[in-house]
Amino acid sequence: MTRHNEEYRWTEILRQDWPLVFVLSGLVVAAFVIFPLLPERVPMHWNAAGEVDRYGSRFTGAFAIPFLTVGIYVGMLLLPLIDPRRANYTKFQTAYRALRTGLVLFLTVLYAAVTASALGYDVNISRVVPMALGVFFIIIGNYLTQVRHNYFVGIRTPWTLASEEVWRRTHRLGGFLFVAAGIISIFAALVPGPLSFWVTIAAVIGAAVVAVVYSAVLYFQSNKTPK
Repeated sequence: MTRHNEEYRWTEILRQDWPLVFVLSGLVVAAFVIFPLLPERVPMHWNAAGEVDRYGSRFTGAFAIPFLTVGIYVGMLLLPLIDPRRANYTKFQTAYRALRTGLVLFLTVLYAAVTASALGYDVNISRVVPMALGVFFIIIGNYLTQVRHNYFVGIRTPWTLASEEVWRRTHRLGGFLFVAAGIISIFAALVPGPLSFWVTIAAVIGAAVVAVVYSAVLYFQSNKTPK
């Protein structure tokens, strides 16, 4: 039996993901260590100018991102079990692992930056976040073309879900778009002021919109009624 015909086994995936499990465990342990060191009010959100505009409690600052990261990882691990196209996940295991890794590492970097800022270190969030986000999008883009037809991962529009050919071609373009968005985001981090934020947002939204429109155009072109 070939690997692509094997059943998706989350326990086996978890065993292979031991480096991510180690990182996730480290996040939770760090939260307990950091908790008593944080101030009562912890910066939680920054505006486009890189200024803090919302604070949270000490508990939220210490545990929110670690628990969120663990929850997202567990969700990504188990969602294939309820996907009608579960068998397809064995066809892009490497890509799916790369997406899980990229997401966990992005949230880990975000947690480190937010925590360091709360502890009084001079952290330029408006540069750290676009750079980390840019790397994450480059990872997504590089592996997006390997993602096979499913209901939870990838560019899921009514048109890609209705046609495997539209799915394949949309993800081919989407991979390029997300790599481009990631590169733009990294360079945007070097731009001072609110412009960095807006360039990053524009790149991400632009990539998503183009991919969605492209999938619709492909679908309707392939389903034109011959005259």
